[in-house]
Amino acid sequence: MAQVVRAALVQATWTGDTESMIAKHEEHARRAAAQGAQIIGFQEVFNAPYFCQVQEPEHYRWAEAVPNGPTVQRMQALARETGMVIVVPVFELESEGLYYNTAAVIDADGSYLGKYRKHHIPQVRGFWEKYYFRPGNLGFPVFDTAVGRVGVYICYDRHFPEGWRELGLNGAQLVYNPSATSRGLSGYLWQLEQPASAVANEYFVAAINRVGQEEYGDNDFYGTSYFVDPRGQFVGDVASDKEEELLVRDLDFDLIKEVRDQWAFYRDRRPDAYGGLVQP
Repeated sequence: MAQVVRAALVQATWTGDTESMIAKHEEHARRAAAQGAQIIGFQEVFNAPYFCQVQEPEHYRWAEAVPNGPTVQRMQALARETGMVIVVPVFELESEGLYYNTAAVIDADGSYLGKYRKHHIPQVRGFWEKYYFRPGNLGFPVFDTAVGRVGVYICYDRHFPEGWRELGLNGAQLVYNPSATSRGLSGYLWQLEQPASAVANEYFVAAINRVGQEEYGDNDFYGTSYFVDPRGQFVGDVASDKEEELLVRDLDFDLIKEVRDQWAFYRDRRPDAYGGLVQP
């Protein structure tokens, strides 16, 4: 029998406060579950605005503990309610003065499986992330969930092929890539990089982008979120570039084995020849 996973993602506009933002995502999740979704993922720092358009200490207030903070615990309850795996990107406070751009992964029974911390931290106009986040230090984990092996790679990470590959080597079948990327900055790369990474590493990718403009800058987040398969083909339509949207798509995980047998990229890797890639 084919292993088909019904997966969902949400691209959302900022509501103006954390409580209503979380409530809105809870409703999207319930709608997805009603459509039979088994897993759902949200956008980068989903419960906050994209405050990295400015460098102001007031925005440390968005940070909270993972997994013991209120948002992750609320998402654990939502997972238990809906029976879905949930990928939850938040601003993590590890201890005073130590902050990370993080995604928690929660299994369908509400259990906390672990977290991924964003490795590559930009520091350019409109994306002043080094002011807030330390580089990730937990490697590239892949989580055994109720629907299969799921990894996370966050926003700016997507420009770096090494992490995509390590997620594949660690057994990922589906990688969520929650993002906040702006029209005009890298729009032409958005529908190029993740499909290419799905092909190179022979797994599914869920690419999620915020949508709309927010109060802390002029970044125009252009949505166009999507799922892409291991052949680099979009699964269903790409989301709107202007409107909030919930996508629910069926992903045939049997395609992973089919593609790996056909293209054999993992067989033909040459790790013995790649030492120069990790030299300082």
